[in-house]
Amino acid sequence: MSGRLADVEARIGTVHKLASVISAMRGIAAARAQEAREHVDSIRLFAGTIGEAIGEALALLPDPADTAQGAGEGRHAVILLAAEQGFAGTYNEQVFDAAAPLLATPHRLFVAGGRGLLVAAERDLPVDWSAAMIAHPAQAAGLATRLADAIFEPLAEARITRVSVVHAAPGEAGGMEVVSKRLVPFDFSRFPPALRRGSPGITLPPERLLARLAEEYVFAELAEAVMLAFSAENAARMRAMIAAHDNVMESLDTLVAASRRLRQEEITDEIVELATGRQPVR
Repeated sequence: MSGRLADVEARIGTVHKLASVISAMRGIAAARAQEAREHVDSIRLFAGTIGEAIGEALALLPDPADTAQGAGEGRHAVILLAAEQGFAGTYNEQVFDAAAPLLATPHRLFVAGGRGLLVAAERDLPVDWSAAMIAHPAQAAGLATRLADAIFEPLAEARITRVSVVHAAPGEAGGMEVVSKRLVPFDFSRFPPALRRGSPGITLPPERLLARLAEEYVFAELAEAVMLAFSAENAARMRAMIAAHDNVMESLDTLVAASRRLRQEEITDEIVELATGRQPVR
């Protein structure tokens, strides 16, 4: 009896330690998700500034309609932002499910996130390019730069003509949504030409200036996608840790009840032994 009680008490101690680890992971995930959401506002401010500059550059062209681009019929580059670490529930599977229509046609797959590589392998999806997902918000610009470099070279060589990014984003009521967004061909119609207030001083031809600004805006869109995905990943991990903590608490309640029952049985056995004069059997 005492051996069984000792085993249960040892398990209670282990479960208490596990609960502490889960609580710590939940707190870290919540802090990272909040920090990432704060960085998104800065990225959007940067993108807005570039967007205003695009409008100014469009006003320099004789006919802004010349910037219209078709949908593109060449090979499609699909950028998929997955999780780098585990304990995020079905986060990666949801991202891949949302990308399925794009992956059903000829494409080149760019994956950020080690867990995403595992899902791609499980689904027999060849990966053309991969990188680690960020571990904290300060790494977002670096990953966005790597992604931009990876797509601009094949775009310049016409090896790809379309680029889309698929990523998770924080949703309503603490949930998440998966966003699929086209980056290339670039949609200049989003930026109405600014009213001319004189000829600004520029060092590049308007067409080249506009192309450079479009590349910068795509970089901003990639940085925003990375930051939103990082926030959504940590929010998913936080939800998973909350569920795990609830399960651990249920197990702990069961173990505590079992230890009380065993302790009561042990006390009862001792009383019976004393009352009958028998020596305890050890």
